[in-house]
Amino acid sequence: MNWYLEAFKKYAVFSGRSRRKEFWMFFLFNLIASIILSVIDGALGIQLLSLIYALATLIPNLAISVRRLHDTGRSGWWILIGLIPLVGFIVLLVFYCTEGDQAQNEHGPNPKLAGAY
Repeated sequence: MNWYLEAFKKYAVFSGRSRRKEFWMFFLFNLIASIILSVIDGALGIQLLSLIYALATLIPNLAISVRRLHDTGRSGWWILIGLIPLVGFIVLLVFYCTEGDQAQNEHGPNPKLAGAY
């Protein structure tokens, strides 16, 4: 849960680096919350809660994705490759699963070695 809250503390921080663990834990909690809200919305017959949650997490989701790309030594603009159907998803998935640079890169020090988390 701390990883999820950490992403919200850096709500719109697009600089720096994020570890794989931070990214995937945010993704997992985000997925679980989305499923729960969708079930509640389905029971109520509305789609309001899911929409509000999706809008509330849009910027943190983009920010942590960009920081994750920074950790692998790539520019945050690589996130735009996700606009290409299927191919973009696969490329981003590979980038997100790739281990980050062990040394400091142009986006900052290695968060794993810095003891940031």
